[in-house]
Amino acid sequence: MLSRFFPDRFLLILLATIAVATLLPAQGRALSAASAISNIAIFSLFFFHGLRLPARAVWDGVRHWRLQLAVLAGSFAVVPLIGLSLSWLMPGVLSPILWTGVLFLCVLPSTVQAAIASASMAGGNVAASIVSAAISNLAAVLLTPLLFTAIAHVSGGAGDLSAIGRIATLLLLPFALGQIARVWLAPWAERHKVWIGRLDRTTIVIALYVAFSAAANEGIWARLDGLELLRLAGIVVVMLALGFTANWMIGGMIGLSRADRATLLFSGTQKSLATGAPMARILFPAAQAGLMIVPLMIYHQLQLMVSAWIATRLAKDNEQGGI
Repeated sequence: MLSRFFPDRFLLILLATIAVATLLPAQGRALSAASAISNIAIFSLFFFHGLRLPARAVWDGVRHWRLQLAVLAGSFAVVPLIGLSLSWLMPGVLSPILWTGVLFLCVLPSTVQAAIASASMAGGNVAASIVSAAISNLAAVLLTPLLFTAIAHVSGGAGDLSAIGRIATLLLLPFALGQIARVWLAPWAERHKVWIGRLDRTTIVIALYVAFSAAANEGIWARLDGLELLRLAGIVVVMLALGFTANWMIGGMIGLSRADRATLLFSGTQKSLATGAPMARILFPAAQAGLMIVPLMIYHQLQLMVSAWIATRLAKDNEQGGI
């Protein structure tokens, strides 16, 4: 019963973290210390990402350039255009701050584990999914703040290009250092890959606690109500339906194989909470970061539920020789 409503049980930990941050928010020096710890965790996370990813895997994936370009287009063009269009068509459905959060999630990179698992279940190109996730997350260091700034201005909000420097310092620099350190530490990283993998979720929990502590201090729950959260969930459902449909059709239009279309379907539509939560901490003022993550958390949960259903259907079609 629980797994039906929470395919990723980690969401329960995130909800518990929000509850703790609401009841016992860090304040003053404690909040500054927690923020510093969060930055250290983010830096460490991307260092280990660089340490674990063989450079050869990136180059092998780059050779499949049509699929990789399609995934980048899905992540950073198709889904952002969907979100921007909905914000124009239904501006009054959500508050401006939540629409900003929706636009933020639209320009985030693909998931890693979830996209790979979904593609594998659907009979997709797993190797290409791994590379697509890596390339998407690397490109996001530059593309996410640039695109968010662009669409925020178009939608009447404000963006901050100075965030590129902060993101490069906390994401790109440690990744590059991790790639360099592979010369000495690659065997060690392989032996401790389970422990390193847990750092993803630890970083999200810390970033979420810091963001919601600051938001709780500013009265976040006085600015949100249950009805608006339901409307937000409805917007996310529409975005997912349009995103999955568009990426599947694009894969057919450019002549990808069925396995590659499955990879594009999930890698081009899913959005990464592991990257989004730390980025929100970097891009937005502390008091706003909590609200920015709310649309992403809802999207993350629903994308897992929808992806599981789609992957199962595609797997059955494969067994029956469907197209």
